[in-house]
Amino acid sequence: MQLVIVESPAKAKTIEKYLGSDFKVLASYGHVRDLPPKDGSVRPDEDFAMDWELYRDKQSRFKEIADAAKGASRLVLATDPDREGEAISWHVQELLKKRKALPTKVDRVTFNSITKSAVTEAMKSPRELDQPLIDAYLGRRALDYLFGFTLSPVLWRKLPGAKSAGRVQSVALRLIVDREREIEAFKPDEYWSVLAHLEHDGTAFDARLVRYKGEKLEKLSLGAEGIAMEAKAAVEGGRFTVEDVEKKPLKRNPAPPFTTSTMQQEAARKLGFSASHTMRLAQSLYEAGAITYMRTDGVQMDPGAINACREAIGEKFDAAYLPEKPRFYSTKAKNAQEAHEAIRPTNFSRDRAGGGDEAKLYSLIWKRAMASQMSTAQLERTTVTLRDATGQHELRATGQVVVFPGYFAIYQEGLDDQDDDEDGILPALKNGDVPAKTGVEATQHFTQPPPRFSEASLVKRLEELGIGRPSTYASTIQTLRDRNYVRMEKNRFFAEESGRLLTAFLERFFPTYVAYDFTAGMEDELDTVSDGREDYKELLAKFWQDFKPKADEVMEKMPSEVTEVLDEYLSDYLFPPREDGKDARYCPLCDAEGRSGGRLALRGGRNGAFIACANYPECKFTRSFGPPREDGDEAVQDGVMGQHPETGADIHRKSGRFGPYVEMEVDEKKKRASIPKDVDDFDLEWAIKLLELPRIIGAHPETGKEIEAAIGRYGPYLRHDGKYANLKTTQDVFDTGMNAAVTLLAEAAERKGRGRAKAEPIKTLGEHPTSGGEIKVMPGRYGPYVTDGTTNATIPKDIKPEDIEAAKAIELIDARAAKGPAKKKGRKKAAPKKKAAPKKTAAKKAPAKKKAAAKSDS
Repeated sequence: MQLVIVESPAKAKTIEKYLGSDFKVLASYGHVRDLPPKDGSVRPDEDFAMDWELYRDKQSRFKEIADAAKGASRLVLATDPDREGEAISWHVQELLKKRKALPTKVDRVTFNSITKSAVTEAMKSPRELDQPLIDAYLGRRALDYLFGFTLSPVLWRKLPGAKSAGRVQSVALRLIVDREREIEAFKPDEYWSVLAHLEHDGTAFDARLVRYKGEKLEKLSLGAEGIAMEAKAAVEGGRFTVEDVEKKPLKRNPAPPFTTSTMQQEAARKLGFSASHTMRLAQSLYEAGAITYMRTDGVQMDPGAINACREAIGEKFDAAYLPEKPRFYSTKAKNAQEAHEAIRPTNFSRDRAGGGDEAKLYSLIWKRAMASQMSTAQLERTTVTLRDATGQHELRATGQVVVFPGYFAIYQEGLDDQDDDEDGILPALKNGDVPAKTGVEATQHFTQPPPRFSEASLVKRLEELGIGRPSTYASTIQTLRDRNYVRMEKNRFFAEESGRLLTAFLERFFPTYVAYDFTAGMEDELDTVSDGREDYKELLAKFWQDFKPKADEVMEKMPSEVTEVLDEYLSDYLFPPREDGKDARYCPLCDAEGRSGGRLALRGGRNGAFIACANYPECKFTRSFGPPREDGDEAVQDGVMGQHPETGADIHRKSGRFGPYVEMEVDEKKKRASIPKDVDDFDLEWAIKLLELPRIIGAHPETGKEIEAAIGRYGPYLRHDGKYANLKTTQDVFDTGMNAAVTLLAEAAERKGRGRAKAEPIKTLGEHPTSGGEIKVMPGRYGPYVTDGTTNATIPKDIKPEDIEAAKAIELIDARAAKGPAKKKGRKKAAPKKKAAPKKTAAKKAPAKKKAAAKSDS
């Protein structure tokens, strides 16, 4: 028997069918072991020795592999054809050696797609494990461990609220923060454009003013309304004649088939998928045999695939859409290895595969690969120049038409930030024509700051800089979101304050290690290791000899020293110049209460950084980390707002870590209420109303019990007899009357009576290889779980439901199914009665009267 090891059970099932009865194919379910997450797993003082630990949830799986290996004549390591796949094969081999279960013959085979021909051909060309590739994995894994496990404790002790830092993660975060800074520093410039609406032979078109008073107009030439109106008047008063009509042919060539990076970018642009979701879908399509391997930076297709692609084009389109010769591509990306084919369908005659999001991604892959071998798109751009009688003013109209669509017939590449396309159709014009003028408009514009990164543009920028590897971008981006260093709004990344603070800390104390060129240079060095040109331990030694002393130096600093340095470093951001001319650091509360010396500074607390007054504890002013709010003068907003009309107690407005709130002392206890975001003009009257909540609406007409309105953790609500109903706005808390409240509570009860709304899956992971049911990650009453529709399996607490992969889900479901159905809990059986010991003779007592059984209330 020959034992074949692959990563996933889906692959195992398919490949075993291809290879026949002499082969047994088992899945490792991904990586089988890793560096334990504790100090000492990598020991620089012992020549970077590493300790590895078998995952607890893989022990039974690996025992199955080891037992099968003992009876095998040959071990075939057929994990994925990349660095991680090579590493998994190496780990499996090393573990089998330790268990003395390694067959005498060990081969490594790789295939780029899971088709019968690809698998059987690969089995004919075995090789040994690629040691330089394994060394590159070891170097990268040790580097990431040393960076994270050395730097993270520094963060925890010196930067309260910080969660972690990573070698690539921190640089990706810096990109987002730097873009935020560019946007904040941007000063918009005003400019105007003048557009004439013209018509000729019944066709309307527009022409832009490009020359005024004999001077060519640049973007900012018309910088004010006055000059713009003068230019508009000149166009309105002029008679414009066509002086020149220029037609230029344009050609557009197709983009190459997808790499990992370009697939993530296009899926984000066209389908709105996150990088992690795209990779999960691609993994499923690959394991189903629909596409080639999805972790690649190569842009070339196999010659046989190119021929198959051209045949498919010939069947679907006429001869003009197929170029005479095949197209060949080479990558322009930095650090590209081009070790594998581009991502393409395994069968070009199949234009559909999978269902739902999988089908959408497959369609994108199929169209992109097909388009890559199709004819050039032919366009024609027309430029019409019109001048007035003086020759001093000039209008220009441009139009673009598609003469022959070529590859446009199936696919066009998306853009992150599109300019206005001038692709309108112009009427047939010739020199001397005088189009009719139907109107002239002058429009004000302002220059725009650079756009925030989308997932697509961030992935593109990381790849351009050579930072990290495309196969790791999805997990890197997800980590930034999980740590709450960034947030997504309208598919754009915004840096959170915690992300800005961490970036500032790293820039100030570890500038080398968040520098773009350093991180990219490290990737270059790791590539030289994978090529066999450098020893990975020498690379680690060079890194460690500088990084460790720097980390120790920062660890020796007092937290107050770190905060003081960051206070100065972030001064312009935290304390921008004030419009009223006051000191940017002045304390509004001290100013309002007549105290001197009140200046604001950055402080560190248990829950993170914040802004506080130097007069503490006399002055309790605080605000959250970040610049002052833009919604008004803090001197007015923080401090005593007034007194309660009945008790006379002071009502204070304060700024806390979670936002602004009001506070009042009641019976020697402080009562607080958060200020809702949907209240625009917050004043003393609002503060009193919030502090007096809950509001009693009255007695319910059916039960006689009170109905109250209040604001809770999840927003405004109604409560009656332990039942709840949501309200839409804060104002509803104070405006809702008895009739509306009774109706809302009844509707909420009716919805609950119909049962809970069907929970939406957190994610879907494709078909289960055995049951055929769709695998879903679901939220549950007792925690998240995975299901194939037949078996439910709880997700371990140390695994985030968003991060679980198909292989792990299948393993959990299979393990749960193997245990059989859960036993129903019932009453414990009474213990068997012991035989009573013989009683001594005693005087007989009258039998006690039996008590009547208590009646049940049910």
